This record gives sequence, structure tokens and C-alpha cells, in this order.
Amino acid sequence: SSVCKVYLFRSAAEAGPHDILKLYNPKGNIINISPSLEPNSPNSCYKLEVVAADCNSDPLGAELAGALGFDLSSMEKRLQSLEKKILFEAGETPAVVYEMKKQVDSFREKLESVEHLSWLGLFKDLSEGTHKPSPFYHKRTLRKTREECEHVREKFLQMSSLEVSEEVRQYLKTPTFDNWQWEDAEIMVLLQVMYTDLDFIATFNIEPEVLQQFLFEVYRRYNNIPFHNFKHCFCVTQMMYGLIWLTDLRSKMDSVDLLIMLTSAVCHDLDHTGYNNVYQINARTELALRYNDISPLENHHCAVAFEILERTDSNIFRNLSVDQYKRIREGIIKCILATDMTRHNEILNKFKFILPAFDFTNKDHRDVLMMILIKVSDISNEARPMEVAEPWLDCLLQEFYNQSDVEKLEGLPVTPFMDRDKVTKPSSQTGFIRFVLLPLFIELANLFPCLEHHIIDPVRKALEYYTEMEKALEREKKNWAQSENAAKSKEVAVGRQDSQTEAGPEASKPDIQ
Repeated sequence: SSVCKVYLFRSAAEAGPHDILKLYNPKGNIINISPSLEPNSPNSCYKLEVVAADCNSDPLGAELAGALGFDLSSMEKRLQSLEKKILFEAGETPAVVYEMKKQVDSFREKLESVEHLSWLGLFKDLSEGTHKPSPFYHKRTLRKTREECEHVREKFLQMSSLEVSEEVRQYLKTPTFDNWQWEDAEIMVLLQVMYTDLDFIATFNIEPEVLQQFLFEVYRRYNNIPFHNFKHCFCVTQMMYGLIWLTDLRSKMDSVDLLIMLTSAVCHDLDHTGYNNVYQINARTELALRYNDISPLENHHCAVAFEILERTDSNIFRNLSVDQYKRIREGIIKCILATDMTRHNEILNKFKFILPAFDFTNKDHRDVLMMILIKVSDISNEARPMEVAEPWLDCLLQEFYNQSDVEKLEGLPVTPFMDRDKVTKPSSQTGFIRFVLLPLFIELANLFPCLEHHIIDPVRKALEYYTEMEKALEREKKNWAQSENAAKSKEVAVGRQDSQTEAGPEASKPDIQ
């Protein structure tokens, strides 16, 4: 029976009675655990995965029933009795019931054919707070645990007194820097180097222990998700740091503006949960309600940043004057809110307008440039070497596909560029590079021509790479369709031949009138 099978699978996976299991066939599709399940073999193994664990003592069904507001088992029994009654009275299954059954079967088939469906979307309200599971990583919480943070903090404090070599310091100023080679504790040391080498420690009287506490609190408030995590925070900050050096901004802007830009980059995605503003607004989340659907995520990232800065032990601006603090706060808010992509055209058009007569002594001009620089840094992965950039795209697609899966499960509008049924890896990039990245980068290079070589050439190469990949996928798709049609035609021909053979020689004789 299916109950016995489920019990065996739970034992095999060492799963508890309330854990949620997923079973994949060799093709990677989700399949039902049922009595009709085909046996597998060493050459075609099933894959069993625990996708969500419920550590509470209450049965999952009871929790789900509570969340949904009705008892599932009693509803199922009632439906069965109603179906029997209709069949008895009508003599046959009415068309409407038959149609509903067809829709249910179709929905089940669709669920089974989606490879990485986030089943946690079905149970997202059952587990709140600090211990909410990450929809991406088995047995990891969305928010970092105390143990996880303390382990990294210890390593960071041990390393922070070590001298970083001149070679690494110079490498850190280039867009070719490879983030994948560095652990979180090391990344915090590198961020500390950036604040030191831009002379912020001395200029703004930032105590080393306060900077370390600030960086630790920032690390703690980035979540366990594939893309918008602490490593992404570092990449954006490192690109901003590189641009400051490449364009010699230290001779063109004052230290306060540079401090605003670097700190904005550090804080720009704090407490991101892997779902974009469109989802927040459509799902009417707490953030969307709090910020009246106006850049809910970016407003939240800002608020979390200033929560950290409100604490004396992590306030790197605590020795500044009231006026300096006010200017820095205003600048950070402006920069982080500029990372909302719905404002992309508005900000780019402002920059294009002022570019012919750009003046570094004009505050309005500088403000727009600062917004452009954080925007460029935020979406700059494709300006990096392909071996650094491509894994980031895989991480981003994990978040995109998860969001569209959840949108489907919750009956929300599906974000088109996140739909795994419509978007491929290369198709997600070609349009983005052509219509968003290049126009933005080219305008910045009009102000700083030296950037042509550093960030525009690599982006053009990335566009060629993904265009070729897209064409290769199209060819493969076409070849597969042709081979499928050929196989079907062959089956039909063999079927006709077999039927003629079974009918005997008489069947092949022509009629003679």
C-alpha cells in the first residue's frame, strides 16, 4: 500500500513523521509515492529528498488544517459521500464532476513535471520567525543562527589583526576580483581593508572595534539565500570600491560622498528574503503594507541599515557631527532607494540629461552620479570574468524560479522573466544585457572613458557568449523535435505493418470488382 511505501521512504531518508518528502524519477521530475510506483534499478535510480522538516509535536495535517481554517480529512470524506450520492441519484457521473476530476488530474500532472517546485510555498505560514526554513537549503534556516554567526565572528576577529598583502590590496581594486575564493570571515576582513585604504578610519575617526561590529551585524542580517546574500553584498561593494579607484573619484568628490557610496553598497540588500517587490506587492506582505507598495524591499534594506547604525557599538558614524550624520543618512537612503529597478529609466534619463555639462561641484549632479554608480555596481556581475559571473547567474535563476513556483502555488500573477517554463539561462541574459546593462554602462563610460576597457568590453563578450548559447539551445530543441517526429512516424509505419501482418495475406489483396 502507499502508506507502507511512505513509511519505508521515511525510514530510508531518516525523516520524521511530519517531514515533507520529495521523490524524483531519473529525469529529475517529481513523482507520486503510490502503489503503482515502478521499481527502479541501479542504472535508473530514484532520488529521495527531505524538503521541509517540522520539529513540532503536532501533526502537519492538523497545523495545515488550522492554517487553512478547515479539517482536510473530514472535507475529503464529505466530498466522497457527495460524489457517491450524485452517482446514485443521477445514474452516471455528471459532466461538471467529470470536468473537475480532469482539472485535478491535470494539476497533479503539472506539479509532478516541475523539477524544483518549492513545496514550502504551500506551508509558508506554518513556520515564522528566526527558525523559518530557507526555501533553498535543506536543514538551514532562512536567517542565520546564533551558532553560525558566532563561528564566523570568531574567525573574523582572529583574522582582523592580520596584515593583508599588498598584492591582495591591489587585486581588490579591480573588476576581475574573484569572490568565490573567499570565505565569509575573510570577506569581512576585505571590507575592513576597503574602509582603511580609502582613509575612512582616520578621516571619520572610526574605531576599529566599532567597524568590526558594524561589519559583523551586516553579515548577520544577510540571509541564507542563493543570490541576495552576504557574498552579493561584498561583490557590489567591491565593484563600487574598484570604480572609485579606476575613475580616481578621490580627486573629484569629497570623502563624505565616497563613504556614503561604499556604506550604501554594503547595506543595499540587507534582510532580502529572495522575493522581489512585485511578489511583495501582489502577496500583500508585511513590507508592502508597511511601505504602501513603494519600493518595499529597498525601504526595508535602508531601515535595517539604520537599525544597525542606531546601536552605539556598531555605529561607524558616531564620532561625526550632527550635520555630517544628517548628510550621510540622506545620501545612503537616496543611493539604496535608487537600486529599485522600476526607477531605472528615470535615473538613467536624468544622468543622460546632465552628462553633456556634468559638473563635479554641482551637488545635484553628484547625487545622480552616486545613484548611477550604485546601480552599475549592483548589476555588474557580467562585467566580471565569465568563471566568476556565470555561477552568479545560476544563483539568481534559483531565486527567480523559486518565486515563480510560489506565485503559481499561491494563485498570484507569475512574473514572466522568472517563469521556469518560459525562461532559459541564455534568454534571461541576452535581453537584460542588451537593453539594461549596456545602455547604463555606456553612459557611465561617456563620463569616464577609461571604463570602456574595464567594464564594457567584458559585458559585450558576455552578450556574445549567451547569444551563442541561446542559438545552440534553439538548434538542440529543433533537432530533438525532428527526432521525436521521426520516431513517431516510424512507430506509425511499424504499427500499420504489424496490423497488415496480423490480418493475413487476404488483407493486402486489392478488391477485384
